[in-house]
Amino acid sequence: MSDERRVMSNRNWVEWVGLILAMSALWCQSAYAEGLSAPKELRVFDTPNDAGGGLSVVWAPAAYDGRTVEYQVLVREKSDPPSAMKVAGTFPADTHYVRNTKLPWWTRPAAQDFHLYEVKSSKEVEVKDGVMYEVAVAATRTGERAESGAGQAVPAPNWVNWNQTNNFLLVILFGSLVFASIRTAKRREIFLRRIPGLDAVDEAIGRATELGKPVLYLTGAGDMSEPSTIAAAVILGRVAKRIAAYETDLLVPHRDPIVMAVCQEITKQSYLEAGKPDVFKEESNFFITTDQFSYTAAVDGIMLRRKPAANFFMGSYFAESLLLTETGASTGAIQIAGTDSDHQLPFFVTTCDYTLIGEELYAASAYLSREPIQVGTLRGQDLGKAFVLGVLALGTLLATIGVLFSTDLPAIVLDLFKDLK
Repeated sequence: MSDERRVMSNRNWVEWVGLILAMSALWCQSAYAEGLSAPKELRVFDTPNDAGGGLSVVWAPAAYDGRTVEYQVLVREKSDPPSAMKVAGTFPADTHYVRNTKLPWWTRPAAQDFHLYEVKSSKEVEVKDGVMYEVAVAATRTGERAESGAGQAVPAPNWVNWNQTNNFLLVILFGSLVFASIRTAKRREIFLRRIPGLDAVDEAIGRATELGKPVLYLTGAGDMSEPSTIAAAVILGRVAKRIAAYETDLLVPHRDPIVMAVCQEITKQSYLEAGKPDVFKEESNFFITTDQFSYTAAVDGIMLRRKPAANFFMGSYFAESLLLTETGASTGAIQIAGTDSDHQLPFFVTTCDYTLIGEELYAASAYLSREPIQVGTLRGQDLGKAFVLGVLALGTLLATIGVLFSTDLPAIVLDLFKDLK
């Protein structure tokens, strides 16, 4: 490159740097040209929908909002002198907007572009219920300060959290759907989707009866606090009732003593309902151990020695699932599994004849019993899920349209509902 070209290139760079510096200076000058003014439209009120101990303050945005300006929220008890004002919070002027909060649209205290700050007890300030406080907001910048007039409010706990109104309405809606479905189920038969694994229960029990072999039923690795274990215990009652009718032996090994005690009572009641209380055996439910693989080894031994004709695996399972089902498959038993443990489903699907996947486990009791209350509850839950899925699909559609047409369509719809309110 010649010396002349090098000089021209350096000149261009100098001109560009000078232009950038000039623009920065103009921007800074414009930012400082307008002096600070006191925050306007200040409102102080007890924070709604809380348990007390909080005040909220809102004020209008200003033209000088930006990183070069800070807001200070000042608080004092009304009985204290004006000089007792304490700084409850300091933050840049382009933060703490109403739109940044998680408040639903029906409880927003001001427009979305207004500032919102919640004053709570901290090291600097203690906010006590039932005490009158004065709150002011000051805008500060190097060498400048503008403070608003003080607003007054008394913090207090609230009886109702209106932020959760949507949840309350959903509970009412779902409850109504369930009760309506139960009423419908009492008047007529409601269709339930066929579940092959449950249709095979009679076949499995019948095969065990014909071969003179026992039925093995496992309730999983969980305790009675887990929904899957509760569902497994309920299904055991339905299975035991049919086993009692055939007078087939039932084996239910447990790894939790509480689950064992519950299942003993459920099995005993099932035999009573079947009219065969004399066939019931207390030792059909028995405790082995709480250790995972010791329990697995013991159950595998039972499978190899007693060779049950039907194995039921219901509830939650972990690493022992494949060890149990592989052993059961090697004995030639019909195997029916049901679990909500998604990480074990592939093993059950591979090694068992029938598998109840996910919520089919919870629907099994209603499917087997056909009791109107259980069937109606199941139908009401399905209708509620369909409603939720419909809302999600509608929200996705609105958001997609908003992206395609560069509009915040969901916000427009929410603002429309707010105007209607």
